[in-house]
Order: sequence, then C-alpha cells, then structure tokens
Amino acid sequence: RVYAFAPDNAALLEDLGVWAAVASARLQPYRAMRVWDAGGGDPIVFEADAFARTELGWIVEHGLLVDRLWSALPAAGVELHCPDRVSGLEQDEDSATVLLESGLRLRARLVLAADGGDSQLRAMAGIDTVTRDRGQSGLVAFIDHANPHQATCWQRFLPTGPLAFLPFAGSDGGEGRRSSIVWTLPEAEALRLRDCDEASFLVELDRAFDGPLGPMRAVSKRVAFPLKRQLAESVVAGRVALIGDAAHVVHPLAGQGVNLGLRDVAALRATLREAAAGGGDIAAPSRLTRWARTRRSENTVAAHAFDGLNRLFSNDALVPTLLRGPLMGLVGKMPPLTHAFWRRAAGL
Repeated sequence: RVYAFAPDNAALLEDLGVWAAVASARLQPYRAMRVWDAGGGDPIVFEADAFARTELGWIVEHGLLVDRLWSALPAAGVELHCPDRVSGLEQDEDSATVLLESGLRLRARLVLAADGGDSQLRAMAGIDTVTRDRGQSGLVAFIDHANPHQATCWQRFLPTGPLAFLPFAGSDGGEGRRSSIVWTLPEAEALRLRDCDEASFLVELDRAFDGPLGPMRAVSKRVAFPLKRQLAESVVAGRVALIGDAAHVVHPLAGQGVNLGLRDVAALRATLREAAAGGGDIAAPSRLTRWARTRRSENTVAAHAFDGLNRLFSNDALVPTLLRGPLMGLVGKMPPLTHAFWRRAAGL
C-alpha cells in the first residue's frame, strides 16, 4: 500500500522533521500523470515541467511512513499509552476525558479523533455519518512489469472502475520496473481476482491496462478492501475534533485520501498555534467552528467530486460513454484547466 503525497503535505512533514527520514530510506518522485479512458479519446497529461517543478509529488510506502512517524514521537514529547483501547468519553464545558480499558483517565482541553473510518471516538461523541456504498472494492498489489514506469502515474478508466499504476522505488536497481496498483472493481470481481492464480491474474491485468508498461511479470500478495464515501455530519462535538478518515472517507480515485487528512492536521495546527500565541483556550468553540467549517467544506466537495468522477467513468450507459472521451479531450487541450486541477490537488 502506498500514498501519493502532494507538495503541501511533504512540506508539512518536513516542518515536523519527518520528511528527511522518509526520503533517506525510499521515496519515489512522480514527474508526470497520464489519464485516459478505455473507450477512446485523447489522454489528460500532467507534467512537472509545465508547472516549473521537478516533480508533481511523491509515492510513499505506508509501512515506511508509519515507522518514521512512530520514531519521531519521543522527540516530540508525546506520551504513549499503547497497547490500550478507548472505553469511554466524557465531556464538560472546560475539558474532555478519555477513558482507557487499562483504567487510565486522560483529561485534556481538546481530544482529536484520528482513529479511522470506523472511529470509536466519533461514535462516543455522538457524531453520525452519511455513507454511500456503491458495491465496489479496491484491489491493491505491487506489480513487476517489463518496461520502466518513467516516474509516471498511469490511470485508465474502465467500465468497472479506474485502474491506476503508481511508480514505486523498489529493489530493481533503480530501473523503475515496479509499480503499485489500485484497481477499482465490483466486489465479487475484486475477490475473484484476489484469489485466482498469479498467471491468470497477470493476463487479466495486462488486458485491462493495455498501456505502455509492457507485459506484467509478477505480482505480490493481493489485498481487496471495500470502497465507500463516508462523511461525518459534523467534525466537531464539544471538545472533540475529527481528522482524517474519522471525518471523511473518499474514493482512492485521485490518491487524495491521505492528502485531505493531512490538510486537516495542517489547518488545525495553525488554528491551535494561533490560539496558544494569544493565550486563549485552544479549543474555544469559536476557533474550532471556523476550522471545522473550512475543512468540512473542502472535504465534502472533494468527496462528491471523486464519487462523481467514479460514477461517470465506471458506467457503460450510453450517455456517459458518449460524453467521457470528448470531455477528457477538452480538458487535455486546455492547459489553464489542467493547471488549475493540479494546483487544487497539490494544495497550492
């Protein structure tokens, strides 16, 4: 599993003193992105040179990122209670208290719920969610292929859902012949392809991608996970604030899930710093409400946009099929529009 990191979030981790540790281990910049529809039409192309940059972003391995973040906690003065589990939440006007199964009670002016899409803290705070399940799953794996990936993200829209190849800095001597795939499929089809033999899977992947990476040579363990759009009805309840997947789960279409979550962090960090500098209550309702309004607006727009794109391209009905090619061709021929799309995704 990998993440496509946008420039603004790389800058956040650099400011936190983590990015250098990630980059020194294994980091794959991507310098271009090519998106095309299986039904035909011109591709949409994003290239770093067009934006006066050396890269559009970076592909970061999940395990490596988590390891470096954990390693940075002691120096940041973070007190860990792990392993343990949250068993309850209490709030009053001035504070919130988290109860742990070990019997500990942790009292604070602000509690951040960053415990994922199935957040217990969100439920304990009484925040409901609105969920849309389209019966799709994401199939992920590492793939070895014959041709170099050219530091490019490749995404082909199929009637069943998008298939993305993300370049990976693997152990192939720097030749760039390994990528991470995210393949959106109907649930039953994802499970079938997860469980079939390697040779059969590679044949079907070759046929589905039909791109410039050449024959597919090997595949790692395949994992399938359900896809859904989920938005919390509020991201603040008293002195509890939701960030990341606890607040929003989006389609992995544009690799924006982790970027949206880290933007929650960056915006909240700025809000708390401002409050601390002014000597006020860092979790004052007026401050949290402003932060929540801004973040929920951006995340809601993004979630619906990704869901809408997925529906448009994961569709073999006549009208969407006729519209897709011309729409992509139009966008691809309008540099100001592609520039605006990328700057939005990059957080710039």
